Amino acid sequence: MKPHSLISSFNPANEPDTLASHERAEIDASTRLPVLLFFSSAIFWLLIGSLLGLISAWKMTHPWFLDQMAWLTFGRLRPAHLNAVIYGWASAAGIGVGLWLMARLCRIPLIHSKLLISAAIFWNLGVFVGVLGILAGDSRSIEWLEFPGYATPILFVAYAFIGIWAIIMFRFRKPGHVYVSQWYLFAAFLWFPWLYATANILLIWQPIQGSAQGAVNWWFAHNVLGLWFTPIGLASAYYMIPKVIGRPIHSYYLSILGFWSLALFYSWNGMHHLIGGPFPAWMISASVVASIMMFIPVVTVAINHHMTMRGHFDALKWSPTLRFTVFGAMTYTVVSLQGSSMAIPSLNTLTHFTDYTIGHAHLGLYGFFSMMMFGAMYYIVPRLTGWEWPSATAIRWHFWLVASGIILMVGSLSLGGVLQGLALYDPQVSFRSSLDYATPFRMVRGISGFLLLAGHLVFAGHFAVMLLKIGRRREGPALFAEPSKPEAATV
Repeated sequence: MKPHSLISSFNPANEPDTLASHERAEIDASTRLPVLLFFSSAIFWLLIGSLLGLISAWKMTHPWFLDQMAWLTFGRLRPAHLNAVIYGWASAAGIGVGLWLMARLCRIPLIHSKLLISAAIFWNLGVFVGVLGILAGDSRSIEWLEFPGYATPILFVAYAFIGIWAIIMFRFRKPGHVYVSQWYLFAAFLWFPWLYATANILLIWQPIQGSAQGAVNWWFAHNVLGLWFTPIGLASAYYMIPKVIGRPIHSYYLSILGFWSLALFYSWNGMHHLIGGPFPAWMISASVVASIMMFIPVVTVAINHHMTMRGHFDALKWSPTLRFTVFGAMTYTVVSLQGSSMAIPSLNTLTHFTDYTIGHAHLGLYGFFSMMMFGAMYYIVPRLTGWEWPSATAIRWHFWLVASGIILMVGSLSLGGVLQGLALYDPQVSFRSSLDYATPFRMVRGISGFLLLAGHLVFAGHFAVMLLKIGRRREGPALFAEPSKPEAATV
């Protein structure tokens, strides 16, 4: 075989799947148990997190609601919701999607599946212990790191298994191209333990002193979103979009630029949320510059995805996977540009202590990442179970409920946050009155929580019916409409 040059390895001619159908089936069968285990637990935590979040949202406007018991107070429900969603839903779903994609792209059956099954058990045990600890009053009171100290080692053990597995899989992959999705996945699997270990050491095990804790906290929270969830979400998009429409990524050279600029600039992000705080000017300035430079990877990825989709946008009419994935990809562009704009000091001073920042966080973790995971699951699960999704109508309900819910939530929090910030700026308006400006928008946020929970219940019920293979077996995939190309009916 003629060896590949460095340049040609960055520009493969084919879409990222050169496997024969029987090889794909063998790889999918090898991933079935661990991936479905991560998916099932992720959906369970999604429902728990959604319920906790809905109650928390209503307690913002109705503080007397369920105030008879200490474990149902806002100060416990909110961090329990946050951590259940971050580690229970998003991380478990991302790991499941990452396992399947790594096996597919390494072009070998899954190695050491028992290691991953053990990882799934330990991961969920850690999340369960952590959420119960928060509700019992043992929260660490450090945002995104609220799990008590006795839960963190369990998660470390679980992730050690996953990290070891990722290195082994990448080491024994079949010779050939290393595709874009593999770059992002392998980087994410290496970045997360660095982030989690560093933050826990500096904030919990051997805590540093004074205001430096705030810098480490924001560095961790921001980079978990940017260097853990974002690479997995983009890996899914870079795989799913070409697979569904049947054409390669527009430019692998743009993929290189997008990947390395993300790795270079995102790790400096986070400190712009501390503008005006007791921190060195160079630290804040470096973070502001890095945040603005994030325009490079964001615009690069947006161009690459758009040019890949050009001429194939009609597939959104019939493909569930593509509809969720494109929604997530578009949201990634919006939330990233919004995040860069929030590093501008004049805007930051207006929005910093308001609901605008909360809306931005929801848009990133849910509007981008969660929608990517939903889309990937709609593609992956039938290939693991050998059973098609029973109802296109249920998928349609799921999409419109969660899409309208996140738009309503982010829109209300963003608009209410701006008005709240303007009120805080006005010396004639008291702080108490500034909160009143946000109250109607927080009530809308509570309504959006019902839409999201309803969508998640539809998805969970549909997933359970499919997993248990209840009812008649569907002959073809559950599509929203007849595809424009007959050969596309298999996706």
